Amino acid sequence: MNESMLCTKTHEYVLEQGDKYEIGITDYAIEQLGDIVFIELPETGSVFSKNEAFATIESVKAASEIYMPISGEVVEVNEELVNSPELLNDTSYENKWLIKIKSSANQVEFADLLDYSDYKEEVE
Repeated sequence: MNESMLCTKTHEYVLEQGDKYEIGITDYAIEQLGDIVFIELPETGSVFSKNEAFATIESVKAASEIYMPISGEVVEVNEELVNSPELLNDTSYENKWLIKIKSSANQVEFADLLDYSDYKEEVE
Protein backbone atom coordinates (compact mmCIF):
# COMPACT_ATOMS: atom_id res chain seq x y z
CA MET A 1 0.00 0.00 0.00
CA ASN A 2 1.06 3.55 -0.60
CA GLU A 3 2.14 5.71 2.35
CA SER A 4 0.43 8.80 0.87
CA MET A 5 -2.99 7.12 0.94
CA LEU A 6 -5.68 8.41 3.26
CA CYS A 7 -7.93 5.78 4.84
CA THR A 8 -11.35 5.61 6.46
CA LYS A 9 -12.23 3.73 9.61
CA THR A 10 -14.37 1.48 7.37
CA HIS A 11 -11.22 0.41 5.44
CA GLU A 12 -11.54 2.36 2.19
CA TYR A 13 -8.65 4.40 0.88
CA VAL A 14 -8.27 7.45 -1.34
CA LEU A 15 -5.09 8.31 -3.21
CA GLU A 16 -4.63 11.57 -5.10
CA GLN A 17 -3.36 11.11 -8.66
CA GLY A 18 -3.10 14.48 -10.34
CA ASP A 19 -6.64 15.65 -11.09
CA LYS A 20 -8.20 12.28 -10.13
CA TYR A 21 -8.49 10.21 -7.00
CA GLU A 22 -8.10 6.45 -6.83
CA ILE A 23 -10.56 4.73 -4.47
CA GLY A 24 -10.19 1.20 -3.15
CA ILE A 25 -10.21 -0.97 -0.05
CA THR A 26 -7.20 -1.59 2.15
CA ASP A 27 -5.18 -4.81 2.33
CA TYR A 28 -6.49 -5.21 5.88
CA ALA A 29 -10.09 -5.22 4.60
CA ILE A 30 -9.21 -7.74 1.88
CA GLU A 31 -7.55 -9.96 4.47
CA GLN A 32 -10.60 -9.76 6.77
CA LEU A 33 -13.02 -10.59 3.95
CA GLY A 34 -11.19 -13.74 2.92
CA ASP A 35 -11.61 -15.17 -0.59
CA ILE A 36 -13.40 -12.54 -2.67
CA VAL A 37 -15.82 -14.03 -5.19
CA PHE A 38 -17.87 -11.06 -6.47
CA ILE A 39 -17.66 -7.29 -6.76
CA GLU A 40 -20.22 -4.87 -8.11
CA LEU A 41 -18.88 -1.47 -9.13
CA PRO A 42 -20.78 1.62 -10.31
CA GLU A 43 -21.05 2.91 -13.87
CA THR A 44 -18.77 5.67 -15.14
CA GLY A 45 -20.56 9.01 -14.68
CA SER A 46 -22.20 7.99 -11.39
CA VAL A 47 -21.97 10.64 -8.67
CA PHE A 48 -21.66 9.77 -4.98
CA SER A 49 -21.51 11.74 -1.76
CA LYS A 50 -19.00 11.10 0.99
CA ASN A 51 -19.97 8.02 3.08
CA GLU A 52 -22.47 6.83 0.44
CA ALA A 53 -22.22 3.14 -0.56
CA PHE A 54 -20.83 2.90 -4.10
CA ALA A 55 -20.01 -0.80 -4.41
CA THR A 56 -20.76 -4.24 -3.04
CA ILE A 57 -18.14 -6.90 -2.42
CA GLU A 58 -18.77 -10.54 -1.54
CA SER A 59 -16.42 -13.13 -0.15
CA VAL A 60 -16.98 -16.70 0.92
CA LYS A 61 -17.50 -15.28 4.43
CA ALA A 62 -19.66 -12.17 3.96
CA ALA A 63 -21.07 -9.44 1.74
CA SER A 64 -20.12 -5.83 2.45
CA GLU A 65 -20.87 -2.38 1.16
CA ILE A 66 -17.98 -0.12 0.19
CA TYR A 67 -18.36 3.57 1.01
CA MET A 68 -17.01 6.71 -0.63
CA PRO A 69 -14.19 8.32 1.39
CA ILE A 70 -14.87 11.64 -0.40
CA SER A 71 -17.60 12.77 -2.78
CA GLY A 72 -17.06 12.70 -6.51
CA GLU A 73 -17.95 11.48 -9.99
CA VAL A 74 -16.77 8.10 -11.24
CA VAL A 75 -14.51 8.60 -14.28
CA GLU A 76 -12.97 5.12 -14.47
CA VAL A 77 -13.94 1.64 -13.25
CA ASN A 78 -11.50 -1.25 -12.77
CA GLU A 79 -13.29 -3.65 -15.15
CA GLU A 80 -10.59 -6.27 -14.63
CA LEU A 81 -11.79 -6.71 -11.03
CA VAL A 82 -15.45 -6.94 -12.09
CA ASN A 83 -14.51 -9.84 -14.36
CA SER A 84 -12.00 -11.41 -11.92
CA PRO A 85 -12.72 -10.24 -8.35
CA GLU A 86 -10.41 -12.93 -6.97
CA LEU A 87 -7.47 -10.78 -8.20
CA LEU A 88 -7.94 -8.71 -5.03
CA ASN A 89 -6.73 -11.74 -3.04
CA ASP A 90 -3.54 -11.99 -5.08
CA THR A 91 -0.81 -10.19 -3.12
CA SER A 92 1.29 -9.64 -6.25
CA TYR A 93 -1.61 -8.02 -8.15
CA GLU A 94 -0.88 -4.30 -8.49
CA ASN A 95 -4.14 -2.74 -9.70
CA LYS A 96 -6.28 -3.11 -6.60
CA TRP A 97 -8.07 0.22 -7.07
CA LEU A 98 -11.82 -0.06 -7.62
CA ILE A 99 -12.75 3.27 -9.17
CA LYS A 100 -11.18 6.60 -10.06
CA ILE A 101 -13.13 9.78 -9.44
CA LYS A 102 -13.01 13.50 -10.12
CA SER A 103 -13.78 15.38 -6.95
CA SER A 104 -14.10 18.93 -5.75
CA ALA A 105 -14.14 17.77 -2.12
CA ASN A 106 -13.13 20.45 0.32
CA GLN A 107 -10.80 20.05 3.29
CA VAL A 108 -13.76 19.25 5.57
CA GLU A 109 -14.30 15.98 3.67
CA PHE A 110 -10.66 15.02 4.21
CA ALA A 111 -10.61 15.99 7.91
CA ASP A 112 -11.71 12.60 9.30
CA LEU A 113 -9.48 10.50 7.01
CA LEU A 114 -6.46 8.81 8.56
CA ASP A 115 -2.91 8.83 7.27
CA TYR A 116 -1.98 5.30 6.24
CA SER A 117 0.47 4.94 9.15
CA ASP A 118 -2.25 5.98 11.66
CA TYR A 119 -4.71 3.61 10.00
CA LYS A 120 -2.23 0.72 10.27
CA GLU A 121 -1.73 1.44 13.98
CA GLU A 122 -5.50 1.46 14.49
CA VAL A 123 -6.09 -1.94 12.84
CA GLU A 124 -3.11 -3.77 14.36
